[in-house]
Amino acid sequence: MPRVLENVQIGPLNWKMLVDVPKLVSKAKPGQFVIVRVNEHGERVPMSIAGLDKEQGVLTIIYQVVGKTSALMTTVTAGGEILDCVGPLGLPTHVENWGTAITVGGGIGIAPIYPIAQAWKAAGNKLYTIIGARSKNILFYEEEHRRVADKLLVCTDDGSYGHHGFVSDVLKQMLDSGEKIGMIIAIGPVPMMRVVSNLTRPYGVPTWVSLNPLMVDGTGMCGGCRVALGNTTKFACVDGPDFDGHQVDFDLLTKRLAAYKEQERQSMHRFLEDPGCKLNNSIRELVK
Repeated sequence: MPRVLENVQIGPLNWKMLVDVPKLVSKAKPGQFVIVRVNEHGERVPMSIAGLDKEQGVLTIIYQVVGKTSALMTTVTAGGEILDCVGPLGLPTHVENWGTAITVGGGIGIAPIYPIAQAWKAAGNKLYTIIGARSKNILFYEEEHRRVADKLLVCTDDGSYGHHGFVSDVLKQMLDSGEKIGMIIAIGPVPMMRVVSNLTRPYGVPTWVSLNPLMVDGTGMCGGCRVALGNTTKFACVDGPDFDGHQVDFDLLTKRLAAYKEQERQSMHRFLEDPGCKLNNSIRELVK
């Protein structure tokens, strides 16, 4: 069973978990994901790769507490174990020297763009990174991204830090500057990825997004993670998770992501009411 080396809170609802999985890490590449199961009663949840320490064989996962399983993950202490950490799954993000490239991360999407940024920079790109969150207190990985990017731009919706506004505001300024941009990847909430994709379309800049639809097996068998690209159906687990943002049907994606909201709410309620629930009080209050 995979051993957890660290599991610490890095924001109101964000946690950082380090997992000792050397064989997985040796094969994994930026842009791929893993599927985690905390215990034998837990669901299988896809998690983006937020860091790969090839020398130590350590995987970094940054997750946000939004449901029962992510809440359950917070109860695993350093030195403990989780039942499964399966991967690497999905296709790696394409790496090439385009000259100048931009990585855009919103919310929890700040995490998976980090290994991608490292790879794109190592390929020789001039790299700009834009990260954004609702407020300064939920930003993370700022210094990590600053060490990699040629220029890091930070945004907050409420203006508590950096640019007062959205990542798309800053991206538009960069596109309007006239500098030739060879590639953009945006990862974060679906509305953000939609806005970025619509923004870059008239500029003709290739723009990829990483999708995390509902997923069960992660190997292409269940079809639950299907997404529409124009008139074509793809499976995010084996054909993605990266797709051309100019082709993604974001309306359909949004509808599918909301399909089981009531069941998710009921599951969380039962978890919180369970006498054996070990969730700490601060997290319990935030997820009620």
